[in-house]
Amino acid sequence: MKRPAQLFPLLPLMVLALLAVDIRQPLTVEAGARIKAPQFDANTAAYSSGNLIYHGGPIMPKTTRAFVIFWEPPGWYVSSTYNSLILRYFNDVGTSPLYYNNTQYTDSKGNMSEESRLGGYWIDTAGYPAQQLNDQQVREEVIRAMQTNGWSPALYRAFFVFTAEGVTMCFGTPCRVYCAYHYFFGRNTIYAAMPYAGTDPHRCGLRTSPSPNGDFDADSEINLASHEQMEAATDPLENGWLDAYHQEIGDKCVWTFGNVGLDGSNVIWNQHPYIVQEEWDNAQQGCVLAGP
Repeated sequence: MKRPAQLFPLLPLMVLALLAVDIRQPLTVEAGARIKAPQFDANTAAYSSGNLIYHGGPIMPKTTRAFVIFWEPPGWYVSSTYNSLILRYFNDVGTSPLYYNNTQYTDSKGNMSEESRLGGYWIDTAGYPAQQLNDQQVREEVIRAMQTNGWSPALYRAFFVFTAEGVTMCFGTPCRVYCAYHYFFGRNTIYAAMPYAGTDPHRCGLRTSPSPNGDFDADSEINLASHEQMEAATDPLENGWLDAYHQEIGDKCVWTFGNVGLDGSNVIWNQHPYIVQEEWDNAQQGCVLAGP
């Protein structure tokens, strides 16, 4: 969803759009167009409020790029296969039938999100400024990652900030904790806040068993990432594709998985198993794992 993915408080996910900034110049954090990031709420059921409606804004066009930031200071825990499985997901999802579902949601010029690729990743070992990070601090981490790695914002790029177990992320005033959310700042700096699902497994973790890759934390986080990624692709600046109640493509199908195999997966991409929530398909007027 597009307002902080109410952290799976969190309501369905959120997206925030950024403005293109020349990273050769000092970067400052600017407020988003509307301080109302999409939230992913772990406790919300799927929405049933009609098809998504185009609101005239951009989508993330053509071949999009996901940049992964693992913010993991020494002494903080992540599972042994957490990073590798998340990177594998971003390498596999971009040509999947689930991602192809986004192609029906075009902009005013007929552009669509055709596929996605992993643009790069970085492990940041700098200490956290607090155990609960606010949105300003998440944005500052995105800026630090861009400056360190020579990355620059663009409408087809999204930056995913993953933190270690025990760290939460909050958005708004008062600051509310979410399972995940996406948003933007500037003109086109699109980012997603991705706290460690294992910090609150009952609210943000998978509702199915077993874990398809033998790593409950990573498999849970991949599900959250897919929610935010599809919402960012179709509604990066909160004026793209939303339904009549302002729900995004992922919000309408949150925590719905379809048929789950004995291994705990519901999709196989490049011979790799995953469990990811379904996404809304206007053509089918329902939730799908492959479309349109």
